[in-house]
Amino acid sequence: MGRRYVGIIGYPLGHTLSPVFQQAALDFLKLDIRYEVWETPPDRLKEMVGSLGKSDVLGANVTIPHKQAVMHLIDSIDPAAKKIGAVNTVVNESGSLKGFNTDYLGFLRGLREAGCELDGRDVLLLGAGGAARAVACALLDNSVRSLTIVNRSIDRAEELSNGLTKEYQDVQGKVSVKSWTQDTIKGILATPHLVINCTSMGMKGGESATLSPLSGVEISGETVIYDLVYNPPETPLLKQALEVGAKAIPGLPMLIYQGAASFELWTGLKAPVDVMMKAATEAILR
Repeated sequence: MGRRYVGIIGYPLGHTLSPVFQQAALDFLKLDIRYEVWETPPDRLKEMVGSLGKSDVLGANVTIPHKQAVMHLIDSIDPAAKKIGAVNTVVNESGSLKGFNTDYLGFLRGLREAGCELDGRDVLLLGAGGAARAVACALLDNSVRSLTIVNRSIDRAEELSNGLTKEYQDVQGKVSVKSWTQDTIKGILATPHLVINCTSMGMKGGESATLSPLSGVEISGETVIYDLVYNPPETPLLKQALEVGAKAIPGLPMLIYQGAASFELWTGLKAPVDVMMKAATEAILR
């Protein structure tokens, strides 16, 4: 068998660390597989997805802005990904493309390894995109007491809330949507919460690289902050949390754990998580 390929589909992709740690894992296991960057604008998504059925392609990761659109272009969807409403991993099963969501698993593993349990927690979710969908499902599957979704576009937050209400029969009164204002967030955080940032605020190289989504909001030392932004390792939000003694959970472990789950779907082999984490950390610190 000759060289095989896997890659990441998204637009733009200048920020992605996936090729670094996925290739490190493939090389460590001495697999003749190349992980490539397949930058794909929306008008080329159908063509790109069609090429994943080739015999030398194992599949792909899917990232912003294609996690929902790709669902209409593949042959089947894993039940968990269907419930979430977003696909971040496509597997080529003998020419048939199947979609999965490993963000869910990566999020939970990152949270639990940081020693944070979800049962009975009040949660503030910042953002309503593809990653937020997976996070919201993980939260509701693990018995949070309340989930408040805040997003710049309240219509998108309401769309997420309505989707959750359809999938979960018992969330009436548990899930709410609020407008993104400083006063709203201050009111929510008057009591300790778990705050999860699913936006790109604070991401290195982005328009809001120097900003925290909680700028101007006082955080309790009992609040837990989980920032899915992984570069820089200490985002403005995490720095803000650490300054008041709050628990701060970085996003890199989630990135690695979701990537490891994808790796195992493509190869059928156990992912060398330590190798992946080391490669990603070194790349960020360069």
